[in-house]
Amino acid sequence: MTVQTEPVVSSAGPPGTKPSRATASLLRVGLLPVLLVAAIALFAIMEPRFVSGDNGINLSRQLSFLLLLAMAQMLVLLTAEIDMSLASNIALTSVVSATVMTEIGSGAGAVLAGVAAGLGTGLFIGLVNGLVTSFFNVPSFIVTIATASVAFGAALLISDGSPITGLPESFTMNLGYSSIGPIPVSFVIALAFAAGLYVLLYWTKLGRYIYSVGGSKDASRLLGVPVTQTKTLAFVLAGGLAAVAGLLLTARVASGEPNLGSEYLIMSIAAAVLGGTSFFGGEGRLGFVAVGALFLVVLSNGMNLIRVSSYTQEIVIGLLLILAVVLDRWQARVAR
Repeated sequence: MTVQTEPVVSSAGPPGTKPSRATASLLRVGLLPVLLVAAIALFAIMEPRFVSGDNGINLSRQLSFLLLLAMAQMLVLLTAEIDMSLASNIALTSVVSATVMTEIGSGAGAVLAGVAAGLGTGLFIGLVNGLVTSFFNVPSFIVTIATASVAFGAALLISDGSPITGLPESFTMNLGYSSIGPIPVSFVIALAFAAGLYVLLYWTKLGRYIYSVGGSKDASRLLGVPVTQTKTLAFVLAGGLAAVAGLLLTARVASGEPNLGSEYLIMSIAAAVLGGTSFFGGEGRLGFVAVGALFLVVLSNGMNLIRVSSYTQEIVIGLLLILAVVLDRWQARVAR
């Protein structure tokens, strides 16, 4: 007589089964919070100054710049595109705003004109990126590299390759050095824009469109989503956020710098992807992107305090970006 037995199923499960509880938790929360806590603990042990109040203020000021740029990159990545012009956007915004302010002179009028010129510059770069990418169907990687080259060349041309000094003190002090209590004004501004972006992404039709376009451009078009306009708006908003970061950095260094912000391009991509924003669009949460930006700022600040060379820091950031991309593909594979 033949005895029927139950098939043995491995604990890992065949393809298509649900992931284990641990794997599901990792997919939901990610590795980033663990890395952040470990980095804080490590630097606190190695360098007591890391947990000082002064360093906390310094961390919040550094975070304000990267948070704005990580949010800008996130917006574009959600539509399955990428913006390689953010750093050059910062440089041109800095030079244009500084030139306008120094030409007009001191006073509130000069500051307002300079800020308006800087914001207009960033929004225009974003508009060019969006129009060429969306309406002419040119890969955003190529388009934004080209606009980055144009913007950087324009910044060098306008400034003659030298810093533009003599900015109004009201601009540099209010945006670059002032605080509300212990909190830097730049950080308050970054948080305000983060709150605005949260509302846009999760409470408005445009936010739903952005996620939809990144998930499937063809399906979105069939559902009546204005794909080209949505992508263009994402680039415009990203350009505006980069311009705000450029203005805050200009106030901080008290000059218009044609090389300002060069280190933020890779860090903005790393922060967004470490925070779970997919390179392939349609996936990403603003809160985790903020945590990604905080992790990179903590890492950079801690390495500076323990005197790790800038060359080694570049290697670490690059390796983290590779890790983030690998984890992105692994999470997508497990989710499927």
